[in-house]
Amino acid sequence: MARHVRFHETGGPEVLKIEEVQTPEPKSGEVRIRVHALGLNRAESMYRSGRYVIDPVFPATLGYEASGYIDAVGADVKDFVVGDAVSVIPAFMFDEYGLYGDLVVAPARAVVKNPEGVSWETAAATWMPYTTAWGALIDIAKLGAGDFVVLGAASSSVGLAAMEIAYSVGATPIALTRKDEKVQELKDAGAKHILQVGLHDIEKEILELTGGKGARVVFDPVTGPDFENIIKATSKDAIVFIYGALSHDATPIPVMHVLGKHTTIRGYEFIEVTADDEKLARAKQFITKGMASGQFKAKVARVFPFEQIVEATQFLESNAQFGKIIVTID
Repeated sequence: MARHVRFHETGGPEVLKIEEVQTPEPKSGEVRIRVHALGLNRAESMYRSGRYVIDPVFPATLGYEASGYIDAVGADVKDFVVGDAVSVIPAFMFDEYGLYGDLVVAPARAVVKNPEGVSWETAAATWMPYTTAWGALIDIAKLGAGDFVVLGAASSSVGLAAMEIAYSVGATPIALTRKDEKVQELKDAGAKHILQVGLHDIEKEILELTGGKGARVVFDPVTGPDFENIIKATSKDAIVFIYGALSHDATPIPVMHVLGKHTTIRGYEFIEVTADDEKLARAKQFITKGMASGQFKAKVARVFPFEQIVEATQFLESNAQFGKIIVTID
């Protein structure tokens, strides 16, 4: 038997239950993984509470990210063998696969081998944030040396990944945050330019940092009232990515700046990478290389044992973390 986290009704973290289920068997194109660590994501909380793009069918499982050893392989799987240390990249929906468990099945196309020396916890914390950032910054924006990129919610796991990716290609990230305590944490994480929303004049400061030219790339999951000043601090032909809507307030757009500077504002989702085999392969190569070299090291905020999945989820929803929350399984 396997142990999976399931829920039988929508609600708060307390509806999550660890239950014994029949050990899943991998079908064609699938692998079974003995999980040692899994990463928590806000999408899982939205799904559990009934606020996601799909509704759960009970009993429902969930989970996007995990790392562990391959325990079995299905037919037509050629790139993996039993014993491989791997991680799973979010490339499916919760009603297709769920990774909150000790023995789980995942599609082989969403699996990647771990570089040597990378811990289970770090591996499980890597693929959602770094794939999300890679797709926008590298695949679409072609971020490179000399570029400035403004990172909204820079203390999030995606923001921290974007910062490391920017530095790795010679670009300069400008980190935005709201909370006082996040400023020092961002400094400790390597951020050289940090602006505090509500304290600094964002437009003025970005223009000063960029020598008056403005930033060519913006990567923002917040929007809201401050979005206008961020856009005003962009360069000609800038590209502005919106990958979330953490602010519930209206988002003004400086239309004349957008017209005069030929600014591109576009919505972006990580599925643009994970649904495309060719893009996913390039993302795997780029991120694996960064992990192996030590340039990319996902920040782990806190580690919980599997038996404390409810407490781990409560911590996720407290918004107190800096980096990724990981759950480990013995």
